[in-house]
Amino acid sequence: MRLKRAGIITKIVIFALVVYASVTLINLRAQIDAARVQQLALKEQVTEKETSTAELQYEIEHSEDEDVIANVARDDLNLVKPGEKVFIDTGN
Repeated sequence: MRLKRAGIITKIVIFALVVYASVTLINLRAQIDAARVQQLALKEQVTEKETSTAELQYEIEHSEDEDVIANVARDDLNLVKPGEKVFIDTGN
């Protein structure tokens, strides 16, 4: 049995399909890389939020402690003790 050779049109169509598939795969790879970068950034944000939540939970649980009250007043409310000096760095 003898096989019939593919015509020029068939070869052009197959070549076009191969080029299209290659371009599509390259674009998908770029999208995957961008999604991975975004995933890493979101993981960092989650870690920061978990740390912040843990700090706030500690402040809530120890709200009667004098040191915690002083730290919250100093950090969040910008209050100082009488006679305490505050130095502000304006270089940044």
